[in-house]
Amino acid sequence: MGHANRSYDAIVVGARCAGSPAAMLLARKGYRVLLVDRATFPSDTISTHIVHPMAIAALSRWGLLERLVATRCPPVDTYAFDFGPFTIEGAPGTMDFPVGYCPRRMVLDKLLLDAAAEAGVDVREGFRVDEVLIEDGRVIGIRGSDKSGQSIKEHARIVIGADGRNSIVAETVRTERYNERPPLLAIYYAYWSGLPMQGRFETYIRPNRGFAGAETHGGLTMIVGGFPVAEFTASIKRDIEGNFQKAIDLVPAFAERVRSAKRETRLFGAVTPNFFCKPFGPGWALVGDAGYLKDPVTAQGILDAFRDAERCALAVDEALSGRRPFDAAMSDYQRDRDAAALPMYDFTYMLAALEPPPPDLQRLLGAMQGNQKAMDAFAGVNAGTMSPAAFFAPEHVESILKAAVA
Repeated sequence: MGHANRSYDAIVVGARCAGSPAAMLLARKGYRVLLVDRATFPSDTISTHIVHPMAIAALSRWGLLERLVATRCPPVDTYAFDFGPFTIEGAPGTMDFPVGYCPRRMVLDKLLLDAAAEAGVDVREGFRVDEVLIEDGRVIGIRGSDKSGQSIKEHARIVIGADGRNSIVAETVRTERYNERPPLLAIYYAYWSGLPMQGRFETYIRPNRGFAGAETHGGLTMIVGGFPVAEFTASIKRDIEGNFQKAIDLVPAFAERVRSAKRETRLFGAVTPNFFCKPFGPGWALVGDAGYLKDPVTAQGILDAFRDAERCALAVDEALSGRRPFDAAMSDYQRDRDAAALPMYDFTYMLAALEPPPPDLQRLLGAMQGNQKAMDAFAGVNAGTMSPAAFFAPEHVESILKAAVA
């Protein structure tokens, strides 16, 4: 893959939850890495915020967990799911990593960016990528402009797109999408003060409505609500504020808590598509939302980004070092990503429909009442600690139903 006059081994476009870790991990292996982002940090971005326990495990592997803890973000040790007739609440993590967090992105992303810079990454904030450079069918670098507006070209052996759902890298190489599904939910969130959650991430599911809350930085609690896209387009978007409040009012006890709190920000929102992309080709790769995106109802984006960053950095290292051919290493990256992601993709899409659970699932959910091990497992599925495939395996379902009868 070498080219004598290329100044970088890798250029990473996008410096948030997928890009900064990918750049950092490659730099720690001794590669020359350029990381660019049009934003300057600290800055915010649309996000579900939740860093599930397995993403916390990644921060620990990278030596960054203590830094997050030091930001005084409240830990989340209980995930609670209120379906109306009953509530399932359990521990989302493992013995080693029992808690999640719900950090503001202006804090988390800056922490990750700083770690990349410390690893030796050449970081350029306020840098807009105008063009992904291609020569003889291969990506060879980028052309962009810095804060002064000066046009700059940079070359690399590989360009990694970590630039989100509207990735210029993905668009330029015209990567193929697969497993595409139409968007189901419009998601909106805001921040409240005076709404303590006591370490709980609370989710409320009602017919055609869903919302959740968790504490974040600065004594604030983030509440996020979802509406079916068809209904949103037809009527809800005319009065998002009013409809958001009406959704919360479906749970009177929670609505009472919200009324005694104070909303500190406007509502932020988005409609998210569902797709996988082929995440590599000659001279390029994709990580995070640029390569795979799903409805945010299970808040898996940050966990997915961290996993992708590790898998991609490993594969790129194998290819750049010459230990394995590029296509072989990157094909494994795609296969591993898809195998890990697909069960959660299907589970998320089922939840995003905001429809009453089918009879079999209702029976299973009802059988979990008072069975802490089963409730912990359900919390673990939603956290990405346990695969939905393992949870819904016939023998596991049978054990929960038998325990309920006993």
